[in-house]
Amino acid sequence: MNHDAYDNAYIAGILNSVKTIAMVGASANDVRPSYFVLKYLLGKGFSVFPINPGQAGKEILGRMTYARLADVPEPIDMVDVFRGSAAVPGVVDEVLRRDPLPKVIWMQLGVRHDEAAARAEAAGIKVVMNRCPKIEYGKLSGEIGWTGVNSGVLSSKKPLMRPGFQSFGVRQK
Repeated sequence: MNHDAYDNAYIAGILNSVKTIAMVGASANDVRPSYFVLKYLLGKGFSVFPINPGQAGKEILGRMTYARLADVPEPIDMVDVFRGSAAVPGVVDEVLRRDPLPKVIWMQLGVRHDEAAARAEAAGIKVVMNRCPKIEYGKLSGEIGWTGVNSGVLSSKKPLMRPGFQSFGVRQK
């Protein structure tokens, strides 16, 4: 797959199909991007499991934090990687040991590792690199346009409501 550009339908398909997300590198510090993204995804109705060895056993935003992916007690649909690119192969190793396998590995802005992505895709896992699910959700739901940002998505369709605060859901093409 070409990871330099993603079709909106590919991203929308992922965001509409996942319900549980493990966030590797989640932070308890409320000024860190991972904290803000965690809060946003929880507000949109996703079940998010923070993964942070230093915070294991504590709560972040009311969610129990786990030391590693293997500790999460239920199936995970998507793994959101908030770690540097060098950490991605280890995260993919952990993902590939899960049963059942997550559907998606999502690497945050600035995070890319083509070899690890190829291993995940060979196992049937979808991969997104160098993107933020919060930004993509806001763009595809029309929410980001509320602030005057050109999302590149025009629609006259009425927003689809999902559970959560101001949650309009992602439109499918």
